[in-house]
Amino acid sequence: MLEQALTHRSIGNNNNERLEYLGDAILGFVIADIIYQQFPTASEGELTRLRATLVKGEKLAEISREIQLSNQIKLGTGELKSGGWRRDSILANTLEALIGAVYLDSGIERCREFILNLYKTHLDNVNPADIKKDAKTQLQEYLQSRTQSVPEYKVISETGSSHEPEFTVSCKIDLFDEAVIATGKSKRKAEQAVAKQVIIMLESRDE
Repeated sequence: MLEQALTHRSIGNNNNERLEYLGDAILGFVIADIIYQQFPTASEGELTRLRATLVKGEKLAEISREIQLSNQIKLGTGELKSGGWRRDSILANTLEALIGAVYLDSGIERCREFILNLYKTHLDNVNPADIKKDAKTQLQEYLQSRTQSVPEYKVISETGSSHEPEFTVSCKIDLFDEAVIATGKSKRKAEQAVAKQVIIMLESRDE
């Protein structure tokens, strides 16, 4: 099961995708439970933002590098040549697969211990009140507070290879005549980037 958890889909059918699916769900539940207990006075919104910060791909990739997981991942020839062991997405997915494997092998309590061990320093140095809302949420709340329509996001183009994609996304709001455009390595990152750009433009407009 450990071997399967460390095997990327580029190797073949006996890969870690199903374990990744399971680990993703378990991680979200365990982290939600941990921070609910750890921060009894935090609001629902603060807990939601903190959980999202702790389970996002960038955080999982960071933890994977801390435990040197890249040295253990089994990749196909193409992924090896393109440096797949360095990519956040592969590192994050493999860590989720490991969590799924630990759960199946040893049960939820041992899996919780495993996750706590991985996240110890990250949980020790976090405060829900310090986690800011993401740019898309900030922009939507700004517009709603001024009785404006919600922003409209559109993917204009997707370029690059499957290993290194680049998304170009536009954001249209009623307060501006033209849409604002930004890019990112995923649709989510591009939307966050363009929302942040719109916020900066709105703040300059309000000054």
